[in-house]
Amino acid sequence: MRAARIVLVVVGVLVIAFGAYVLVTTVRPNRIWGLATWLLGAVVLHDAILSPFVVGAGLLLRRTGRTIRAWALVVVQAVVVLGSVLALVVLPEIAAKAHGQKNPTVLPFDYGARLLIVEGVLLLVVVAVLVVAARRPARPRVTTG
Repeated sequence: MRAARIVLVVVGVLVIAFGAYVLVTTVRPNRIWGLATWLLGAVVLHDAILSPFVVGAGLLLRRTGRTIRAWALVVVQAVVVLGSVLALVVLPEIAAKAHGQKNPTVLPFDYGARLLIVEGVLLLVVVAVLVVAARRPARPRVTTG
């Protein structure tokens, strides 16, 4: 196990070093701070907003009057993560489209409407899963002994 950890750490350091090399050789110096700001913003959004939101949704579901089955909780949390990440990915396109672009073929779609449609479908999936989980009777625990 120790050898596997050492190999993984060495590989990770080499990948980081390669990424830094590619960054320095391909990105203009005046653009590196913008990239660093974007990466820091992604980490802050994930750690300060997305992760606590998923944990909070799980705790809220656990504290409801009924016991939520584990599979339903997993589906709901996965949908929350998927919807959040999708929104984080699409929001820059929505902002760029609102600011206008020189080439109209770069952002050809109505990303706001499409995001709302997908988020609505995800909401319907959550509702369906919670309804199915609430209607299915709990299985009695089988004890051996």
